[in-house]
Formats: sequence, C-alpha cells, structure tokens
Amino acid sequence: MTAENPTGPLGGHLDDDDYPAYTMGRAAEMLGTTPGFLRAIGEARLITPLRSEGGHRRYSRYQLRIAARARELVDQGTPVEAACRIVILEDQLEEAQRLNAEYRAAAASSGPPPAA
Repeated sequence: MTAENPTGPLGGHLDDDDYPAYTMGRAAEMLGTTPGFLRAIGEARLITPLRSEGGHRRYSRYQLRIAARARELVDQGTPVEAACRIVILEDQLEEAQRLNAEYRAAAASSGPPPAA
C-alpha cells in the first residue's frame, strides 16, 4: 500500500476532511454532546449530514469542526439558532478574506497598471 494509491476498507479517505466517516453516535461522543444537538444544528441548516445506504446520518471531520464551534457558542449561552448563524457568518467571512488575499496577490504579481 502506497500513499499514491491507497487501498483498504477506507479506499484512501483517511485524509479526506469531507468523507462522511462518523455515525451520529460516534460524532456526538467525539463532540461531547447528544445526538439531539446534532439533529438541531442539522435542522438549523448549519450542517447537512450525508446518509448511509440504510438512511443513517454520517458526518465528516469538516462537519464535526463546524459542530464543535457551534457547541462552544451554545455552551456560552448562545441559543442554537443564533450559534448556527454566527458560525455561518464566520465561515463566510473567512472565505471572503481568503478570496481577498488571493486577489491582492494576483494584482501585486501583475505589476502596476499601464500609464494613461
């Protein structure tokens, strides 16, 4: 088995943050919360778990990081709906900042605009 061509039961998904590897029970255990909390943030559309062939919710590591941030806010007294909105806005801000940095880098590498 090599890093370039992984084989085995996970088919190379060990490093895939978006692979839905965790059941609801395992995800709740890892977050130190209840399955009800995961259902609540799903209903608030913070995360949308994928479903197994049997219809069971499956969560990725990326979704667990999002859920963990929401849980931090809820533990501080923020209502679930508000916590979900805050996490969504934080994620949008991070993406906007990333894009802005890319645009600035592209503009800087293209040199000054031609003189008129």
